[in-house]
Amino acid sequence: MMTLTMRPYAGETDLEAIAHLLNTCEAVDQLDNYYSVRDLRLEFSEPDFDSTRNLRLWHDGDGKLIGFGQIWFPPEAESQELGGHLWFRVHPDARGDRLETEIIGWGEARMHEIWLERGVSVKLYGHARDKQTDLITLLENSGFTLVRQFLRMERSLIQPIPAPQLLEGFTVRHSQGEADLEAWVEMHNQSFIDHWNYHPLTVETHRHWMTDPEYCPELDLVAIAPDGTFAAFCYCHIPQEQNHHLEHNDGWIGMLGTRRGFRRMGLGRAMLLTGLQKLKAAGIEIAKLGVDTENPNRAQTLYESTGFRKAHASLSLSNP
Repeated sequence: MMTLTMRPYAGETDLEAIAHLLNTCEAVDQLDNYYSVRDLRLEFSEPDFDSTRNLRLWHDGDGKLIGFGQIWFPPEAESQELGGHLWFRVHPDARGDRLETEIIGWGEARMHEIWLERGVSVKLYGHARDKQTDLITLLENSGFTLVRQFLRMERSLIQPIPAPQLLEGFTVRHSQGEADLEAWVEMHNQSFIDHWNYHPLTVETHRHWMTDPEYCPELDLVAIAPDGTFAAFCYCHIPQEQNHHLEHNDGWIGMLGTRRGFRRMGLGRAMLLTGLQKLKAAGIEIAKLGVDTENPNRAQTLYESTGFRKAHASLSLSNP
């Protein structure tokens, strides 16, 4: 039986080894991801993420890193239930033994700690791509059941993009950074408050992600109502480093939203088409996005009507 050692995340000195493990898994799993030290550093230093308690590493008897587990919790808020999202990877040579089960057990134990600390009911979520049948079976055998499905959708930007039709009096501009920070976050939260698994974005977290070297204000678009209200937004992203390593030329509609009170006015479509135009002008060939198949505002229908098609599905499962 394999000898396993679990330990907490030690900070900067672990980043290279974690990135290597994740990219080794990716070479086998072929999920179209690439993990850089820079991106991991940014993710693990997010203000609302406790890397000391919510990251764990597993080594074999030779000291080789073979397992990685991470749980993300939403910022503390008044709620009767708290969901923790477990994401983990196991080296291809170490799969099918007991390591996966041990990582899930760590996730369950961490949720129990949260239950004791906060006194609220807790639920652990696991996630898998639809083609990861072994992982899905593992989660199901561990008591997880399907609760939600998300689609990755793609659209060629070589095809024509319809001209955006903006309501009279509305204007579109890109983010002004710190000057827009509080209004942008408030708009984001009003746009997503009725979505599944909603949790408020904080100003501190949004400021943190704006320090990403790949963040481009010119691709962070906001629709302004005649009275100055931030009414809708389309945040686009070009993953330059990932594109380089995967030899892709992709861009992302990272977030698209319309705040309550401004829906059913065509703003979402106008912002989406404006974002696609911006990506195409930057030389991008394929636009990608993710969508909840049960989105309450019919987002999938919007995306299909503008030329997006399903690439694959991802599943969210919960325990209990």
